[in-house]
Amino acid sequence: MSVKGRGGVGVGEMGSRNVVVSRNLALLLCFSSFFAGILFTNRIWTERERTNLESEACDQKLVGNHISNYSLGKISNTQNDISTLNSKISSIEMKLAAAKAEQQSLSSADAASGNLKRKYFMVIGINTAFSSRKRRDSVRATWMPQGEERKKLEEKGIVIRFVIGHSSTAGGILDKAIEAEEMMHGDFLRLEHVEGYLELSAKTKTYFRTAVALWDAEFYIKVDDDVHVNLATLGTILAGHKKKPLVYIGCMKSGPVLSKKGVRYYEPEYWKFGEAGNKYFRHATGQLYAISKDLATYISVNQHILHKYVNEDVSLGSWFIGLDVEHVDDRRLCCGTPPDCEWKAHLGSTCAVSFDWKCSGICRSVERMMEVHKTCGEDVNALDQASF
Repeated sequence: MSVKGRGGVGVGEMGSRNVVVSRNLALLLCFSSFFAGILFTNRIWTERERTNLESEACDQKLVGNHISNYSLGKISNTQNDISTLNSKISSIEMKLAAAKAEQQSLSSADAASGNLKRKYFMVIGINTAFSSRKRRDSVRATWMPQGEERKKLEEKGIVIRFVIGHSSTAGGILDKAIEAEEMMHGDFLRLEHVEGYLELSAKTKTYFRTAVALWDAEFYIKVDDDVHVNLATLGTILAGHKKKPLVYIGCMKSGPVLSKKGVRYYEPEYWKFGEAGNKYFRHATGQLYAISKDLATYISVNQHILHKYVNEDVSLGSWFIGLDVEHVDDRRLCCGTPPDCEWKAHLGSTCAVSFDWKCSGICRSVERMMEVHKTCGEDVNALDQASF
């Protein structure tokens, strides 16, 4: 027998319905929780992904900014370097333009005054010292023309000058004496060089540099002030080598390298030439030698890097080692004094240069220069008749 409650519904039936509702509600709650969980989880992953993406984007932006700043810095530095370089180039161009304008101005002035740089055959530099006034006078009285004759000689293409630098005391009594002598004769070439026996190699370099700058010649010659020279014969010898661009003419020798300190011609750098007793490489003796224009120019251009040995003739020979230079050994450039040069002249082989080997010049040249000139000198008309 069933018991009914109000509304006509029984207790058993009512309990059954409650069970159904409870099940349905539980299922609904389960599904709701499931979907809520999915939604919550998706949202969390979405937030994480968004955060990660934003973080990566931020990092990329920072890196990009760093790279951009670095690139901008490099570009800025490069632009500054280019700007500095352009300024230097502009400055150099301005200096070159100014130098060119000055050169053109000087050339125009020379052309207007008829002083265009002419071509000479040979420039002869007579190496001399402050104490050699009497030697210079003996040369002037013999083989070196004076006054109008020297000017005519220059018209013929031959320049002769006594070559000397300055004393260690600028403007001192020694320099004033040379200046007075120059006022009287006008036959000096003054060098930017301080005189000294151990500075002959430096003086030689300075001589060639100065001579090349002043005179455009076929040959440049260095000669000592205690030797005798026949100018026409010397010119004839050199004329036979005019077409040789790299020619070195003189009396070639190869003496011993002296390693004993205190002796004459001692070589402080003797160790560079090998074992004791070795000889120098072949080079022209220092009393007189001639070099072509190209070699003189080579010395002028490279003077700051050319090594100087204590002996000037050795230094000159060393500067040409490694170059394709023709060495011309002509014994007419190193004849002895009478009777040697005398009998050679009688045989028709006039000497160009005469001196005594034992004195490395004419012994007692001041007293004997005139004697050598009269005995071994060429005909007085030889220069007028010579053609170079």
